Amino acid sequence: MKNMGIAMIYGVVAILVVVLGSSLLFSLLLKFTTLQESSLSWVILILSFLALFIGGFVSGGKGKEKGWLMGGATGLLYILIVFLFNFLGFDSTFSTEQFFYHTGFLATAMIGGIIGVNVTTPARNA
Repeated sequence: MKNMGIAMIYGVVAILVVVLGSSLLFSLLLKFTTLQESSLSWVILILSFLALFIGGFVSGGKGKEKGWLMGGATGLLYILIVFLFNFLGFDSTFSTEQFFYHTGFLATAMIGGIIGVNVTTPARNA
């Protein structure tokens, strides 16, 4: 159980690093170029899914077993953080569209966890 918590923290930190790094990059692009936010919406969405995949991959690789559970728990922890940020900071809950996005984020983190376990764990001889 302790190993699962540590793996989840590593996964959430990986998600936050990717999200904050890409946010910094896009904010600089929007400030200093003629790009509009509407032209980057798909790129931002793809990078969000990639961040959750990487976080699930990291947590699955760190946990070394039950990748779907590790990735799912990491995704749920990230979704909880985002929900609390929205609810406590902006006094708003998830819209239907955000709910579907976060369901996709959860599935992506679970897939990342499954792949992370299978890539980092050596195969056993039968």
